[in-house]
Amino acid sequence: MNQSALDRVTMPTRTLGRTGLAVSVLGVGTAGLGGMFTGVPVKDVVGTLNAAWDAGIKFFDTAPMYGLGKLELLVGHVLRQRQEEGGGSDFVLSSKVGRLMILERPGRKIENRLPPNPYDPGWVGALPFEEVFDYSYDGVMRSFDDSLARLGLGRIDILQIHDIGRETHGALHDRHWGALTRGGGFRALEELRGAGLIRAIGVGANEVGVIRDAIEEFDLDCCLVAGRYTLLDQAAIVTLLPLAQKRRVAVVIGGPFNSGILAAPAGAPRKFNYRDADEGTIRRYEAIAGICAQHNVPVPAAALQFPLAHPAVATVLVGCRTPEELRQAAAWVQAPIPGALWAALKAGDLLNSAAVVPSRYSA
Repeated sequence: MNQSALDRVTMPTRTLGRTGLAVSVLGVGTAGLGGMFTGVPVKDVVGTLNAAWDAGIKFFDTAPMYGLGKLELLVGHVLRQRQEEGGGSDFVLSSKVGRLMILERPGRKIENRLPPNPYDPGWVGALPFEEVFDYSYDGVMRSFDDSLARLGLGRIDILQIHDIGRETHGALHDRHWGALTRGGGFRALEELRGAGLIRAIGVGANEVGVIRDAIEEFDLDCCLVAGRYTLLDQAAIVTLLPLAQKRRVAVVIGGPFNSGILAAPAGAPRKFNYRDADEGTIRRYEAIAGICAQHNVPVPAAALQFPLAHPAVATVLVGCRTPEELRQAAAWVQAPIPGALWAALKAGDLLNSAAVVPSRYSA
């Protein structure tokens, strides 16, 4: 997509639940820019973030985990530069708590070392830190202070609990959940929100069940559901999305391409949920791709627009590694899609019967 075409795109915004924050329907997820699976040169990170701003995308989601601190540094750099250039401060910034970045040195004993994590692909070109989980009151407060220092900004709008859950932590889940509840992690977030230092509290995870638990446990403003409400996986539709809608918890959809399979060019490795896709997933993808081809719709366009149809969803995060990929995603999210495509996907039993499909372009 050339720049003149991009200039004709006006990125719509939605209000993030009850927070009053206006987020673009397409946001930037920065895990991929942090070196997930492959390294990304700094010039491409900066160029991609600037391309997002130029495309009207003003919602940026990052975390200490991404590049082990690297992406918070670079996101902060770009946003400060835009402010200094007179671009204003009308962006929405989300970061996360739950991990501390620790530099191992003589005399320091690192506790809470990460167990094997099926969702952690490692980071290429990361900073020389080690991740340590800490969901306690002190851990949350320290993480918030550390993020502000890396970002170099005076605010974080949304602070989210990162990767809590039994699938991530295994036998250590109860310990970490206890730190979040009895150990004061939720209380720390409430104090930050009450003091006006953050606008919203959320939880970001790959696991539907633990997000539901968090909504039941605490007064959340939003949640980030990664990879569980997509063209290939609608696990969130049955229990999580109805609960979020009932409790007025705004939903942010991450991983709309399920780690790449829904946007991978021909011949590229097909990753699904951080791993190589299995044969069953590949067959399901090919069935979806076949129907999209019949209606002359790029699969990634359908993948971005599908989750936005649900009334609980405020925005979807896209992970891009170059300015060109970002500009293409900005076009995909508003590309016309005929209603017949969604009908065909449902008729082919490729979407959950309860899934809400877009109606904006339906015939």
